[in-house]
Amino acid sequence: MPIRFHALPTDEVRAVQRGGPDFWGGAPDRAISDGDGVPCRHCLKPVPAGAAYLTLAWRPFPEAQPYAEVGPIFLCAEECEAPAPSAKIPAFLTSPDYLIKGYTADHRICYGTGAIVPTSSIPEAAERILEDPDVAFVDVRSARNNCFHVRITRP
Repeated sequence: MPIRFHALPTDEVRAVQRGGPDFWGGAPDRAISDGDGVPCRHCLKPVPAGAAYLTLAWRPFPEAQPYAEVGPIFLCAEECEAPAPSAKIPAFLTSPDYLIKGYTADHRICYGTGAIVPTSSIPEAAERILEDPDVAFVDVRSARNNCFHVRITRP
């Protein structure tokens, strides 16, 4: 089954990059990247050394409900371009493994789909989860800090 990795929505990212608040209504933290461990959730690339980035609270779900996790993410401070959805593992996924979980169309976790998988196995694991017709999408999160990274869907 084919899959697609999706960056965060550009309109929502632009609002923050242009000075808007994070999910909790606060100003994002601003810092300068040392080039290591700062993956932008919009361009799906590491923020380069010397470039400014934002750390902010993000909820990748449209409404509050028990499964709508909020957590920290990184974004390029300057406007960046999101890639088109792709079947290729985004280059910014550089950790050895990630937590993946399947969600229903109404954004509830499908129990039994959560697993920590090696980065290279994410596509195959997501394909297996998406074989369940109740699963609408799979989220990829940090295996150590639970930070949202990217969403995977069927094409």
